Amino acid sequence: MTEYKQLILANMAWQVEKQQDDPEYFSRHAGPENPMFLWIGSSDSRVVPERITRSPPGSLYIHRNLGNLVSESDLNLMAAVEHALVDLKVRHIIVCGNYGCLTLGRALRGDADDVIDQWLAPAREVYDRHFEEIDAMPDPESRLSRFVECNVRDQLVRLARSAPVQSAFARGQDVKLHGWVYDLRDGLIKPLMEIDSSTDLDGVPRPERVLM
Repeated sequence: MTEYKQLILANMAWQVEKQQDDPEYFSRHAGPENPMFLWIGSSDSRVVPERITRSPPGSLYIHRNLGNLVSESDLNLMAAVEHALVDLKVRHIIVCGNYGCLTLGRALRGDADDVIDQWLAPAREVYDRHFEEIDAMPDPESRLSRFVECNVRDQLVRLARSAPVQSAFARGQDVKLHGWVYDLRDGLIKPLMEIDSSTDLDGVPRPERVLM
């Protein structure tokens, strides 16, 4: 049996199980969308936000891209942020990276080609700002880990400066931004920092090193 047919069969089995366990499951989740969180994370297939946070359907509004990067030129992301803030009224925005990120590893090594290389321009800017600290780490794994942490910090600040978030702050919307890193090796989320409307964005410090 081909792999894609296995997905369809698995979906059918899941639907039957859910219907049997909770007859109102699908009608309940077909109601209005009302998430509290916008999750901006990596495209890494090993990181499943709903599963690692045990979140039910409808509680996380999720946007994913290579390297969990934030750029105001990325209309897909900016539209998602604006929709989350204006229409869904989320109260928290999370930028979550993950240790061992393959995409940031390519940015660190400089071996990405063509479209991916262009996409990684914001990540290279992170490295340029923090290269002394990153390069001072003792081995490739720890250098990548520190790069991941610095990247979360810089992307969170970029997000805080973006037009949709600044507009939310200006109208007094209660929204907080959180920078996290997920560790594939132990399954735990490491909180790094928070930003709200009162934060001095020019003075946001580098995150504490979580992995030594």
